[in-house]
Amino acid sequence: MKHTYKTTVGVVNAGALAFTVGKDPDLDRRLITADCIGSAAHVAMLAALPVRPSVITPAEKKRVIKELAGIIRRAQKGSFKISLNDQDVHMAIERVLTEKLGDTGKKIHAGRSRNDQVAVDLRLYGKEQMLTLAENAFQLCAALLRLAGRQKMTPMVGRTHMQPGMPSSVGLWASAYAESLLDDIELLKNACLMNDRCPLGSAAGYGVPLPINRRMTAGLLGFSRPVYNVLHAGNTRGKMESIILCAASQLMLTLSRLAQDLIVFTMPEFNYFVLPEKMCTGSSIMPQKKNPDVLELIRAKAARVFSHALSALEIIRALPSGYNRDLQEIKEPFMDGLDMTKASLRVMVPLIENIQVNCGALRAAFKPEVFAADYALFLTAKGMPFRDAYRYVKEHLHELADIDPAAAIRQKRHLGATAGLDLTIFQSRLAKEQQFFRNERSRYHRCISRLLGVKYPVE
Repeated sequence: MKHTYKTTVGVVNAGALAFTVGKDPDLDRRLITADCIGSAAHVAMLAALPVRPSVITPAEKKRVIKELAGIIRRAQKGSFKISLNDQDVHMAIERVLTEKLGDTGKKIHAGRSRNDQVAVDLRLYGKEQMLTLAENAFQLCAALLRLAGRQKMTPMVGRTHMQPGMPSSVGLWASAYAESLLDDIELLKNACLMNDRCPLGSAAGYGVPLPINRRMTAGLLGFSRPVYNVLHAGNTRGKMESIILCAASQLMLTLSRLAQDLIVFTMPEFNYFVLPEKMCTGSSIMPQKKNPDVLELIRAKAARVFSHALSALEIIRALPSGYNRDLQEIKEPFMDGLDMTKASLRVMVPLIENIQVNCGALRAAFKPEVFAADYALFLTAKGMPFRDAYRYVKEHLHELADIDPAAAIRQKRHLGATAGLDLTIFQSRLAKEQQFFRNERSRYHRCISRLLGVKYPVE
């Protein structure tokens, strides 16, 4: 093995290079498209600089952007390689452009640093990932609302402390998780809005002595505006990833609680629901087993996504301002956390769509005590003070034996209760969020198509 490597930025000890590069050659394959897009915007801005001689000529800009589109196509085929000598995606792309275009390739880094390159790459990558996350969440939310609609008035025991509490319904239970997802999607939308600010042009965090146009690059890349302060633009690296991971964590929190409910309620002792057989796994020794492994793994993956968010926060917690190499360690948990969240959302859709509801078991779970609170309130409505009604019912539970669960849930007509449940409210809210993310995707794709001069996503 070589003792030293000659890189674009100097001769480096082999061990030090391997240690500092880490997994970047592998992880950065995911950033090739984003880096090419960011480079295209930077080169277009350099070609428009009001300086003589031109940093980049219009003809050079055209050739560079054409080559960048070609690199994106190569990346999609898996034929673009990032070597240890390259260190990262940024140097690999610059190397290829220099090999193809000579001195023109050497010009593209003027006025920027790898610091603002990777910052804009991660924001573009994060944008694409959040658009996909939202789409996955929409599908699961819609599946839960369909389940709630089909079983809107199917009685189900509502529980507190895992013990029987009050009459509820499958519709209330399923739509509660749909509304939770809608809240999570709203938080994801806020993360998208925070992410929609461009750090490109901040260079190493202190600006450059060239008349660069940061608003131009922000617009070319489909951002609403630049991050204004160049030092802050660099300082948002890591913080932005943690914000996105925290939004993903809320989605995973909802999924984990839903998974836990389903694990409990599909136990033979409950038998409220039956999981789709094809969504379960078997045992190597027990022929009869149909295990809820998907749901168990969602619980575990939720913990991992939470830990990734915490890792990002912990890494940046004590960093001084300006770039620090510690930030490199956030890239892997950022990507891994988003992957797990997307996969978890996707796998839950067919499970919810094909779950069976056991109405008999649900009804059989109703014992007289489930109606105790409702009956105390019934007596209160007749004029008995609530605490007197409370004590009376506690001492006369046998009087509740003949109450019909279906009749009980029909009595709760107020906003958001079993018989007051208006699912169109959730459907309208879902449609509104879908429209926001559709608009964001469409706007972004139009901007990048104009920038590259080819339809994006590039085929």
